[in-house]
Amino acid sequence: MAAYTHRAARYLININSRWEQGRSEPHIAWARRFWAELHPFSAGGVYVDFLGREGRERVLEAYGPATYERLTALKGRYDPDNFFRVNQNVPPSPRPVR
Repeated sequence: MAAYTHRAARYLININSRWEQGRSEPHIAWARRFWAELHPFSAGGVYVDFLGREGRERVLEAYGPATYERLTALKGRYDPDNFFRVNQNVPPSPRPVR
């Protein structure tokens, strides 16, 4: 079983905004407005490989609560120091107190 969710979604959309020069704000604002308009029609999730540094809540959206909890437990077991963290990070669960 793979960790990603939202497999039943009929479509996948990835909004990209590019520019070669000038201010970045109008382009970023355009992409955010576009997503805000589309979001009500979405399944409400996100594909993890489309994420940038958007924070824990978006990573949680990518995996869903049950899978995210399972992944934090695995990370706590195999990478308790969070060495592999330069990605859409799933932090390790806290080490059990002995």
